[in-house]
Amino acid sequence: MEHGISKLDLKRQNRMQVLKILKQNGPTSRIDIASTLELTRAAVTIITNEMIEQGIIHEIGEYKHTTEKAPRGRKKILIDINHNYKFVVGVTIEEDIVSVGLSTLAGAVLDKRNVELEGDLDFETILDYVKTAVLEILGDNCLDKTNILGIGLGVFPTMHEKLHIKQINGELDYSYLKNRVAEITTLPIIIDNSVKGSAMANIDFLRDRQPDRINTAFLQYGNSLHFVVTNLNDPIKSYDNRTDFVDRIIINPNADEITCDCKSRGCAKSSVTPAAILYNAKKMFSAETTPILYKLCNGERDNVNGKLIIEAFRKGDEGIIKLREKTIDLLAVLLNNLYFSTNPQKIVLHNFRFIDNDYETLVERTRAIGGEEVANSICLSIIDEKQRLLSGCALAIRALFYTRGGFDFR
Repeated sequence: MEHGISKLDLKRQNRMQVLKILKQNGPTSRIDIASTLELTRAAVTIITNEMIEQGIIHEIGEYKHTTEKAPRGRKKILIDINHNYKFVVGVTIEEDIVSVGLSTLAGAVLDKRNVELEGDLDFETILDYVKTAVLEILGDNCLDKTNILGIGLGVFPTMHEKLHIKQINGELDYSYLKNRVAEITTLPIIIDNSVKGSAMANIDFLRDRQPDRINTAFLQYGNSLHFVVTNLNDPIKSYDNRTDFVDRIIINPNADEITCDCKSRGCAKSSVTPAAILYNAKKMFSAETTPILYKLCNGERDNVNGKLIIEAFRKGDEGIIKLREKTIDLLAVLLNNLYFSTNPQKIVLHNFRFIDNDYETLVERTRAIGGEEVANSICLSIIDEKQRLLSGCALAIRALFYTRGGFDFR
């Protein structure tokens, strides 16, 4: 029996490549697409005209030549993705927040709901909020399933156990969560790692297209650090189930004690995370060492928290200033190690709550350790605190739009 690629698969692949070029480069002519894909102009015209008829892409006008005299011959007509062709519902569930919203294919947020997770909320409580928020967003925006690609749900790895996500034969099983979300809708549902989704969002939703950027590293900050590396703008699959490996990287071998469950001295998790800063602030807490923090906490170590540490820092508490400087130095070591071990063009920092001139200081400390190349690779995530839903949006758009070449297989 002979096996080969079907005409439908070939068409899907060609359309997928067209969308990939437009996503990466922005408005492009059919002539340039044909050259890139090594297809005839006639073939590209047939492919793109069908996609235009379906509303997936659209013509946006002639190419404007920057030279005084335009070349002779047929004028280039630019085409681009119709980012309002369909919309997507994004859901991101992380340790501290559930973020739900609606976006265009370009990641423009049209509606959103956020709830902070305070206390140890159970699965049903979180699921009820997700269901309610999704139905509200669909109802408030007068959308039915023909307008929506689907729902993308990004889950932070530390939430797996709470959301009944299990690992079977090395693969994550999202079936229970997916089935429960499917109780409210027949829309396609994509579930994956929220860290990977946030990395995708930082690639796919950039307002200024950067065609030459194809390898990005993405570091998400929190009480657990998570890291994703992309190659040709796709996350490297070997990182999928172990994005937290960065927690165990040793950046402070001279640490006084072992405080992490990984049993390693001076690991990243016990050195630079918010939990590590809180632990170290409490450890050094005294009227002599941290006088301002001591006063703010009424002399009670149990009153020390993140907000009061920041307040003490801004009021000039020498002990807290030294702690923060040491933390930034260690974070610079971590970034330097990650850069030289993965060789990305950019390292994107996500969910870092920098205050005052922290970010600039971090870049300078990294420059002092690793040089200009490393320092210049650092940039901040495009996803702000209240738009974490974009992680879920990016997961759904990749799986249900780009990978399918715009085809709707429902």
